[in-house]
Amino acid sequence: MRILLNTKAETIPDDLAEAPLLFVLRDHFGLNGPKFGCGVGSCGACTVVIDGEAQRSCLLPAGSLDGKAILTLEGLSAGAKLHPFQQSWIAESVPQCGYCQNGQIMTAYALLAARPEAGADDIAEAMDGVLCRCGTQARIHKAIIRAQAMMREER
Repeated sequence: MRILLNTKAETIPDDLAEAPLLFVLRDHFGLNGPKFGCGVGSCGACTVVIDGEAQRSCLLPAGSLDGKAILTLEGLSAGAKLHPFQQSWIAESVPQCGYCQNGQIMTAYALLAARPEAGADDIAEAMDGVLCRCGTQARIHKAIIRAQAMMREER
């Protein structure tokens, strides 16, 4: 099975076809951005972007993704240059425990990639399914707005 992983052509071995994408990303490809949180797609810690859509990697058999483009947190930055989402997360001091950050960033990235002018209500709705047990939702929202402005300036 061939995939495009963070813009690089990769192959998922046939013996991993039934494994959840999350474990293939972490154990086979060594990508630690996506986290195991709940295993049932409820928390969002394992979120990746597949063909432009935020999806829970713990629910997806790796073999179902042949030909798909998969973007993980590690694929956002361009070398040493951090993506606006990564920059804004730092500027707004978002992380507390940090566990949900992958899901927060990847969900917000997918939203703004599809809808660059999304409003506050759209952002709140999209982020509603990604749990943050530390209560940093206000900082997360501010960071998304900051990243949106930075991305607008780059266009």
